[in-house]
Amino acid sequence: MAFETITVETREHVGVITLDRPEALNALNGALIAELATAVRRFEEDAQIGAIVITGSEKAFAAGADIKEMAERTYPQSMIEDFIGGDWEAVSRARKPVIAAVSGYALGGGCELAMMCDIILATDSARFGLPEITLGVIPGAGGTQRLVRAVGKAKAMEMILSGRFMAAEEAERAGLVSRIVPDAELLDEAVKVGEKIAAMSLPSVILAKSAVNRAFETTLEEGIRYERAVFYSLFATEDQKEGMAAFVEKRQARFRDR
Repeated sequence: MAFETITVETREHVGVITLDRPEALNALNGALIAELATAVRRFEEDAQIGAIVITGSEKAFAAGADIKEMAERTYPQSMIEDFIGGDWEAVSRARKPVIAAVSGYALGGGCELAMMCDIILATDSARFGLPEITLGVIPGAGGTQRLVRAVGKAKAMEMILSGRFMAAEEAERAGLVSRIVPDAELLDEAVKVGEKIAAMSLPSVILAKSAVNRAFETTLEEGIRYERAVFYSLFATEDQKEGMAAFVEKRQARFRDR
């Protein structure tokens, strides 16, 4: 299948998806979201892929949802079609780790897409924001929920109510961004992180991601109970035996994802 709004490549064990609507600063229209969901699902099904990177252009990761496409929507139409459900959730539902490599604008739906990823790497030029309030609406793809969890209520409330953008340095301090990297190294660094993750045991990676996400969805007691259960379960894998044997024998582990 040929894609029209994204480009897709494989770098060793990392799948790379580049948003590619330069004329619209990678605004997220229905076609792009559908293609992005398809690409993510394909990488999820590919046994050779251990991590996924999503990136945009130097000017914009994604400058928001496509407003022209949404402007004439009605409430009944939006509610019945659930147009921000379905394919919009493909990234957040991925079991394999997803890394956002952000340069330039990550606004509205673009910011929400970045927050659906598990790790955000950004350049100095990155700008994050949820300016939907200036359009007479609010974030609708998880922005009000994920931003609070990432940066806390005070910053999230100010950004969502005023439409203020957050620069990369502030985003890193606030915990939204994992770290800032030079512009020229952004994609290579994101792929490097992906390769490091992909070298681990995939069952362990999937369960570790699940356990971390559980921390945002339940109580501390329930989260610890879940962590302990999946920790014990990994002792049923061949990779656990290999990983611990390699440590004792002072050699590199050779995981087989089983």
